Amino acid sequence: MIDHGGNLDGARARFGGRLADWIDLSTGINRHPYPVPDLSPHHWSALPSQSEIESLHEAAHHAYQTTAPLLAMAGAQAAIQLLPRLGPPGRAKILSPTYGEFCHVLRAAGWEVAAVSDIEALADADLAVIVNPNNPDGRWHDPGALLALLPRVGRLVIDESFIDVTPELSLAPRAGRPGLLVLRSFGKFYGLAGLRLGFVLGCEADIAALAGMAGPWPVSGVAIEVGRRALLDRQWANETRARLVGDAARLDELARGTGWELIGGTPLFRLYEAGVGLLAQERLAGAQIWSRVFNDRPSWLRLGLPGDEAEWQRLAAALAR
Repeated sequence: MIDHGGNLDGARARFGGRLADWIDLSTGINRHPYPVPDLSPHHWSALPSQSEIESLHEAAHHAYQTTAPLLAMAGAQAAIQLLPRLGPPGRAKILSPTYGEFCHVLRAAGWEVAAVSDIEALADADLAVIVNPNNPDGRWHDPGALLALLPRVGRLVIDESFIDVTPELSLAPRAGRPGLLVLRSFGKFYGLAGLRLGFVLGCEADIAALAGMAGPWPVSGVAIEVGRRALLDRQWANETRARLVGDAARLDELARGTGWELIGGTPLFRLYEAGVGLLAQERLAGAQIWSRVFNDRPSWLRLGLPGDEAEWQRLAAALAR
């Protein structure tokens, strides 16, 4: 398994404590989740109907300001798993360093995979992958520059899992053209990763192919109803964007006081130059706060944003020691 953070079982095995004692800042998932509404027993007990799935798709169209064909799936990762099957194995290029599952999934399916560091190097790939904004460094690309790449590759995949705070960067409003696939995560911004919900947007043929591979019930009835309500709640989304931007600045200020330097990030996570990342992680783990380190970048430390004020105070105290 690739390390994506969130591995609290491993943290507890090393440092002790009950699950409830830990603050997990290793994932970049919003710790102020969307308030889950009371649901009818129907959403738990019945198979999702086509009309319910369509209502979720309509809510996603509204939230993402698009008319492109789209498909709800059990998280953006579910769409990534199916990408290699949209065409015969060929040459894939991934703008790196980035989310590791793309390389893992494509190679396992027989694709030739190359990691490139410059967007121009993606040209001529049968499949080109860009995470925008990037995970873990927050690097972002202008939508126009991404669209300019589209005629030069066989298929262009844009993973927008962390884009909800900066919707002006999204290609969702311009999705639907052949060769372009846009992935959207629900769980990160809405703080409900356990719901397992995401979307893939693309041209009619690609979405139909993915729907055929995903099967008749790609998401649960509970995910449909919670996701539908959350995506239509634009007031909550707008207020959350403003709060996350302010909280990111607050976290950067705490990190500066520790002597860490900001490398990049998004309003959902921050990436710091922390000297020796493992030592910084252990320092925080002593206060039962979990963070993310990177084997190939030993000086990096990534932190998500704390939730309530008690979590902020615990983090401040841990950094001050």
